[in-house]
Amino acid sequence: MLSIEVLLAFFSASLLLALVPGPDNIFVLTQSIIQGKKSGLIIVLGLCTGLIFHTLAVTFGVAVIFQTSALAFTLLKVAGAIYLLYLAWQIFHASSEKIDPKNSKKIDFRKLYYRGIIMNITNPKVSIFFLAFLPQFTNPNLGSISLQILMLGGLFIVATILVFGMIALLSGTLSQLFNKSEKSQMILNKLASFVFLSLAIKLVTTKQ
Repeated sequence: MLSIEVLLAFFSASLLLALVPGPDNIFVLTQSIIQGKKSGLIIVLGLCTGLIFHTLAVTFGVAVIFQTSALAFTLLKVAGAIYLLYLAWQIFHASSEKIDPKNSKKIDFRKLYYRGIIMNITNPKVSIFFLAFLPQFTNPNLGSISLQILMLGGLFIVATILVFGMIALLSGTLSQLFNKSEKSQMILNKLASFVFLSLAIKLVTTKQ
């Protein structure tokens, strides 16, 4: 069993890492502003569900494939970039109609949840990051490494929920400012599509 000191150190590091600007928290930020904080929180759950995949991948050694196989890394990277481009196109052509975050009938929360999962799973850097980060806090003398990694992965997910949830709640309140007119909504849609386009370019140009 890992010591309390190690767990606290890992949890603190995880909080700091979750605060570093990246594709996932930018995704939460933009979608929370566009569709409200509830949508942002649903996306957070989807992203953290994706983290379960990466935790299991590291636990069972699948992530090693993405680190050692250029083909596997490239395929997953391209898949993620294509999905980001799809999101950019979809948001760019979205209606300029004002969005009411309180009106959940217009929002498919299930689709948002799945979108968060896909967004996270198709980022090969997450698996490689987990592969490099989690084992640093394990100790072979304290029992099963796999169980230790699962525990650390769970703590990382909790830290991510706290940080990303805060981002969703704070940015969601900004939706009232951006939804006062169709023009402001149209501008926001264009800015969001540009963000996703930039993320797609950044992902596809990422080296292994």
